[in-house]
Amino acid sequence: MTTTSILLTFEDYLAQTDGLEGRYELVNGALVKMPPESPESIDIAKGLMFALARYVPVSLIAYNTEIEVSGGRATCRLPDLLIHTEDSKAALQATTRATIPRDMPPPALVVEVVSPGEKYRARDYRYKHTEYAARRIPEYWIVDPGQRQVTVCQWVEGCYENQVFVGTQVLRSEVIAALTLTANQVLILEQQG
Repeated sequence: MTTTSILLTFEDYLAQTDGLEGRYELVNGALVKMPPESPESIDIAKGLMFALARYVPVSLIAYNTEIEVSGGRATCRLPDLLIHTEDSKAALQATTRATIPRDMPPPALVVEVVSPGEKYRARDYRYKHTEYAARRIPEYWIVDPGQRQVTVCQWVEGCYENQVFVGTQVLRSEVIAALTLTANQVLILEQQG
C-alpha cells in the first residue's frame, strides 16, 4: 500500500519516517507502509538470526536496519536480516538511525524472507535482486517458504549469480565459508544440529 503520491528524496524519507509507527520502505520515491510480517516469516528470520550467530559475531548481525539502494529514483529497503562488514558496522556506529545510505559501505549479506503472494515474490526475486546487486552487496539470500527453497545470490563482476538450495542441500556462501545450514534448516522444516 503506497502512503504518498509525492515523490520523495532519500532525505525526505528519513525526515518523514523518523518517529513514525510501523515499518516503511521508500520505493522509487514513494513512501510505502509495509504490511505486518507473517508469523512464519518472523519465525524463519528469528531462527536464521540465531543460527547465523554460530558463524559470525552477534554484533555484525542486524535486523530492522535500512539500506539505501541504487535506482532511478530514491529507494530504501528494510531487509529481514543483514550481516555487516566491519566497515559498514563501524560507519553505522556514528549515526543515530539504523540506516545505511549509499555513501556508507554496504553490508556483507542481506536476507529477505518472501511473503505469500505474487506481488511479494516479484519484489524479492526481481526488484530487490537488481537493487542489492547495484548496491554491490556481496550476497543476497532469498528465503522462500512457499517454494521451500533458499536462493543464494553472489555478486560476481557486476551482477548476481544465483544458486537454489532445497531440502537437505547445504547452502554455499562466500560470506560465511564455514556454513553448514541446509535449506530445510533455514526454512525451519527440520531442527538444526
